[in-house]
Amino acid sequence: MLKELKELWGFRELLYVMVQRELRIRYKNSILGIFWSFLNPVVQVGVMTLVFGRILNIGVPSYSAYILASYLPFMFIQFCVLDSAQSVLASLPLIKKIYFPREILPLATVISNFIHLLIGFGVFFMFLLITFLRHPQVNPFQIGTLMLPALLLVSLMMAIGLGFLVSALNTFYEDVKYVAGIAMYLLFFLSPVMYFTEQVAATGANVESGNWLFRIYHLNPLAVLCTAYRKALLAPVDVPIRGAEVSPPVDLNPLYYVWLVVFSFGTMIFGYWFFNRVKWKFVERP
Repeated sequence: MLKELKELWGFRELLYVMVQRELRIRYKNSILGIFWSFLNPVVQVGVMTLVFGRILNIGVPSYSAYILASYLPFMFIQFCVLDSAQSVLASLPLIKKIYFPREILPLATVISNFIHLLIGFGVFFMFLLITFLRHPQVNPFQIGTLMLPALLLVSLMMAIGLGFLVSALNTFYEDVKYVAGIAMYLLFFLSPVMYFTEQVAATGANVESGNWLFRIYHLNPLAVLCTAYRKALLAPVDVPIRGAEVSPPVDLNPLYYVWLVVFSFGTMIFGYWFFNRVKWKFVERP
């Protein structure tokens, strides 16, 4: 694996060019271009805020911010998985003609999506700044924001590992991209994007983080990731759970965060190992 890493470093300029290519292709021939990276999360979160915050009346102040804090990392993982699935297949003619480290293909896809994630968080912090200017008595910026670089690193490791796995598998079994699409659709509802982890904790007789459903729910690393972003970037908030009842903020057991880091790092290492093991068979694909 060290040999492959040294070779990859030697082709870093090609990786840079491929990332540029991915960024250009996404918004090719569009008038607004890269500005769609700003508009997409704003429009989608605006719709969810209208439905859940206004029509269904969730009753959480600054509900848009809580959605956006979880929505951005989830969509980053989703885009990385779905885009990476086609990264090798789309470049098979090139792979069969010239040699370069094949892992550059899914890596370029992940890195380009990571740039869009950073742009999305730029939108998020502008939203918080506007909120602060409108309501100076409420400081939306938290000390937990200092944890953002660590969370971004964990997200990147998870995305790289999953990107390697799905790109390699989908090269031989094209059903993988459909399975990945269905899996990400289901995980969107099984992760606290439109709702709160406190509402999961309230599914038992009492609101507590030790009930069996809460524990099983947080075996989903994306659920832990979304909750981690939300708790790091935004102030704790009381969440309505049953009628007039509200739940105070529920802290996650530190073991859930350990599980998230172990899963992300392990997925990256295993994904890179698996990709390098099968990449020489890509040219055999008809």
